[in-house]
Amino acid sequence: MASLLRNSPLGNTTLFPNSFPQAQKHDSYTCCRRGISFAVRAGHSPPISTTSLPQDGSGRRQVLAAGVFASCVSVTNKKSVSFAAETKKGYLLVTDNKDGYSFLYPFGWQEVVIEGQDKVFKDVIEPLESVSVNLVPTGKQDIREVGSAQEIAETLIRKVLAPPTQKTKLIEAKEHDIDGKAYYTFEFIAQAPNYTRHALSAITIGNGKFYTLTTGANERRWEKMKDKLHTVIDSFKIVNV
Repeated sequence: MASLLRNSPLGNTTLFPNSFPQAQKHDSYTCCRRGISFAVRAGHSPPISTTSLPQDGSGRRQVLAAGVFASCVSVTNKKSVSFAAETKKGYLLVTDNKDGYSFLYPFGWQEVVIEGQDKVFKDVIEPLESVSVNLVPTGKQDIREVGSAQEIAETLIRKVLAPPTQKTKLIEAKEHDIDGKAYYTFEFIAQAPNYTRHALSAITIGNGKFYTLTTGANERRWEKMKDKLHTVIDSFKIVNV
């Protein structure tokens, strides 16, 4: 496994900071975790005053979703005809024509900027509900050149996707093809002292990059969120650019 790390694009774990947000609620759009600040990406609608929001989670979610609708719509307008992904009711489509990838995320999640991540969207009410995309340069041409689905999943979970202080468990890892391109997807749990996150990841290689998309939720909300999170994972694809 040490050889896998040395010879793969996974060796430098600092390339994937903050893969797991802290399990705390934020009543504003600017937050901080472990000294790395992140804020709503420039160009989005101004923050909504939380003092006027209803106190129950569902009411706050509706107000926030309405407030960010205009900014979120601009994301879907970046769609390219080169992508086969389509919007789905309850989701918004993100396409990155420069780096060659697309995916869906649930409507109402807010885009934030986190250093070291290419894209991040999260629920401001349930911060463990998020999706992030990370890119690492690589000379490999195919994910299967790096290792098997289980090997890479175990390495990423242990070395990258969860802090070393958390207990992790790989539930399942598998391979599938999209348009002749190999992807690995896996499901895992990361347990911290005060919360447990249930997560899904999809990884692939193309365009000289190692792509990692990770989404998840608090374990207590997994049954409610798992279908949405699987939709996010299943929508992820890359194209040649």
